[in-house]
Amino acid sequence: MDYRYLGRSALKVSPLCLGAMMFGDATDEPTSKRIIDKARDHGCNFIDTADGYNGGLSEEYVGRSIKHGRHHWVVATKFGHAIDAAPNHGGQSRKWIIEDVENSLRKLGTDYIDLLYFHKADVNAPFEEGLRAIDDLIEQGKLRYYGVSNFKGWRIAEICRAADALNMDRPVASQPLYNMVDRLSEVEQLPAAGHYGLGVVPYSPLARGVLSGKYKPGAEPPADSRVARGDRRVLQTEWRNESVEIAQAVNDHAAAKGVSTVAFAIAWVLRNRFVSAAIVGPRTEEQWDSYIEALSVQLGPEDEAFADSLVRPGHASTPGYTDPAYPIEGRQLR
Repeated sequence: MDYRYLGRSALKVSPLCLGAMMFGDATDEPTSKRIIDKARDHGCNFIDTADGYNGGLSEEYVGRSIKHGRHHWVVATKFGHAIDAAPNHGGQSRKWIIEDVENSLRKLGTDYIDLLYFHKADVNAPFEEGLRAIDDLIEQGKLRYYGVSNFKGWRIAEICRAADALNMDRPVASQPLYNMVDRLSEVEQLPAAGHYGLGVVPYSPLARGVLSGKYKPGAEPPADSRVARGDRRVLQTEWRNESVEIAQAVNDHAAAKGVSTVAFAIAWVLRNRFVSAAIVGPRTEEQWDSYIEALSVQLGPEDEAFADSLVRPGHASTPGYTDPAYPIEGRQLR
């Protein structure tokens, strides 16, 4: 395994980060443990979960599965999404961050978290209160590092400025959406992270499964797919005709190189020098096996030109596309 530094930190992580979002939902606990054990056997040392994944079951499955090898793993989790309707069961107040970290420590069965992400920006709250809480938790030994997820480029700059003003460490990681059919993060998020020393750990390099090549234009989705299961996020985002058609073009190009569509799409993300690791979230052991091939795929200028011909740098496959979970903030009416 060719371990990479996470941004400007001295922490080394595997270029594939095992995403645990499916654990506790589509993936049961015995299968989750087999996937985690297999990932470790392959040299993976980076695992990603969140407080809100599947009502906390994801953290619990991860915690029990790594219990006897805890110090091998760089464990990342998140705070910020509301877990219920209570006004302070989410967001980035000191009250919630401390309570949520304690909950995550209990569910993970550990006394420290390696990397804690702001899961998303709270557009109406300042950074300073959350940063002070994180600094206290680091001082107490409950956190090692922190990062940001789904932050725009200017927010990456602002949180680094705020951390500097508080005389505390800057975040070490940024987790944006990034794949061959959604390159919007290339405009500001990735270069901002690079400039301020954050390692980029993108999620959904396979566009929530669309870039696996399993979906065919005009055909019914496979019965075991996220689309067929009615997964809300894939239906909101990557389930677009343009992306499905592009996936077929990627499939043909990858086949001509003698590699799988999955491996090609992940390798393309990893080739970006801003990227420290890519989060891959398997539902099955077979899916994890297909991800490992990406580490041996060699891409060249012709592959970059091919990708650019499908989706131009900094753009998404669909003109005018905006993720409804992260609306544009620049027009606020008087």
